[in-house]
Amino acid sequence: MVAFARLVFIGFIALTIVYICLSFYSRAVRRGKLEARWDSAGGPGDRDTFVRRGLERYDGSIRRKLILGVYVVPAILVALIIYFTNFA
Repeated sequence: MVAFARLVFIGFIALTIVYICLSFYSRAVRRGKLEARWDSAGGPGDRDTFVRRGLERYDGSIRRKLILGVYVVPAILVALIIYFTNFA
């Protein structure tokens, strides 16, 4: 039981690091796309305001929430491996 608790703890820490890195990367890519769109269209108004509003919309989007799959998918895979190893 102690080994399983250690696996869960270390796995959670590792997945949290992956989640944070993936979140920062995704936001940086989105910022780059917004800046490129503003530059190509000659954008209305201030560039910083355009990018800030775009990132606010991105924060509420489903794409942002899909990154939480970093926690769900590995947990399901580990549970399936444990189940099939012990009971199937």
